[in-house]
Amino acid sequence: MLISVDACHAQCVEFSDRASQLELDTFVKSPSSLLERLRNDKEKLRFRLSTYIATDPSVLPSVQTLISASASADRTGIGAALRIAEGRCTSTKPDAARKIRDFAQRIGDLNVQAGYSAAGEDNSGAQQAQSQGKGLAQPRRGGALLEGEWKTKLADPFKPVPLPN
Repeated sequence: MLISVDACHAQCVEFSDRASQLELDTFVKSPSSLLERLRNDKEKLRFRLSTYIATDPSVLPSVQTLISASASADRTGIGAALRIAEGRCTSTKPDAARKIRDFAQRIGDLNVQAGYSAAGEDNSGAQQAQSQGKGLAQPRRGGALLEGEWKTKLADPFKPVPLPN
């Protein structure tokens, strides 16, 4: 009973963005299975692994095993996943974010460090992970035809489009 309570408190993301317990158990038991399932798809590896870490930061020892079993090309994606997960945990669970950051800094692999640093320079990584987790979430556009809470009111077609900063 205590283990499930601890797992609930460790999660950094909303319920809809979490990985299932079955996926987490499979990853913990066999970290290399993630590489086998997502072979040749670095983007999916980044976002899937970041979801696992943000769902339950206690999977970090399995991430260490994954790093040692992965090719150097996959290690940059693993580093990026660590950074994305840290970004997702920063606002909700700062202790978990600090744990992820400390783990990433202790890793002695240069490819992991390079992926971690590159994902930090590209702040959109955590936002992409959240939008991918929600499925078909579309970015808001100035030319949307419907507006309001339930998208039932017609939008003003002559309303000026906000300029990006």
